[in-house]
Amino acid sequence: MDPGLLDDVFPPRVRTRLEESADLHPPYVIKEFHSPEAVDALARAEVLLTGWGCPPIDASLLERAPELRAVIHAAGTVKTFLAPEAYERGIAVSSAAEANAVPVAEFTLAAIIMGAKRAFPLAHLFRTRRTHRTSADLDRQHWIGTHGLTVGVVGASRIGRRVIELLRVLDAEVLLYDPYVSAAEAELLGVTSTDLDTLMATSDVVTVHAPDTPATRHLLDARRIGLMRPGTLLVNTARGRLVDTEALTGHLVSGRLDAVLDVTDPEPLPGGHPLWDLPNVFITPHMAGAQGNEVGRLGALAVDELSRYARRLPFNHPVHLADLERIA
Repeated sequence: MDPGLLDDVFPPRVRTRLEESADLHPPYVIKEFHSPEAVDALARAEVLLTGWGCPPIDASLLERAPELRAVIHAAGTVKTFLAPEAYERGIAVSSAAEANAVPVAEFTLAAIIMGAKRAFPLAHLFRTRRTHRTSADLDRQHWIGTHGLTVGVVGASRIGRRVIELLRVLDAEVLLYDPYVSAAEAELLGVTSTDLDTLMATSDVVTVHAPDTPATRHLLDARRIGLMRPGTLLVNTARGRLVDTEALTGHLVSGRLDAVLDVTDPEPLPGGHPLWDLPNVFITPHMAGAQGNEVGRLGALAVDELSRYARRLPFNHPVHLADLERIA
């Protein structure tokens, strides 16, 4: 991983547990896989503990790591660096994506509550006028509040499921679109399963938690965005490519829709893009995932998995090859 992340991912208490669970060689971080110390370490390594900034683990590296039995990723997706050859070798893979889902879901709930209260356009108005809103200002906000909210969740991913759980604090009906979730599972989740068009047309808030795959590019396209009712709030903490940004832009410029966008396509948007300056659009710099003291959760989960491996127990958070096509 990036050596600069070491202290954040493995704060002192977590690092102590790491040192109790494994023999580390070389001390902590390999900066790149071709140095003499890396060649020596790879020749003897049974487990690679990886994180953000990990170089590719491909066929050429695996040839130099004959003892490798597991890759434990102290971050989210493994798709950006782990080659299929690792699975062909029978290497067990685990990811801390579950830990990274926690802050994203919390951010999403906050965005839904603030967005439903129209906090962003009203704060802009307050900041501009330096005086309280009028009834006419409120009339222009379509509707305000969380009471009786209908929230459409696109994707029952790790994050989507956590969002569903957190939404129980609100007086809200939750709709779910996910083609991989059965009616029985939706019932267990406490949501109403529906098709995507119905979700888009009947939700007050649409929150996106599907994976970024070729099949989900522009899942929310011009037609589906057009189905959204005036005043609908779109929250995207997944990936920008799931939403047709240019199709969405017209609806946001006109004020017909509101949005909280932690991700965009492209990312970041060009400097002159109209979304930067709209009062009904709140754009954040891809920050919903683990930041600051939240990053330690990733290391803690990875060390938990390492401890299970050392005791010859199966991973709690495995990443299976068959699932890679439909997960983030």
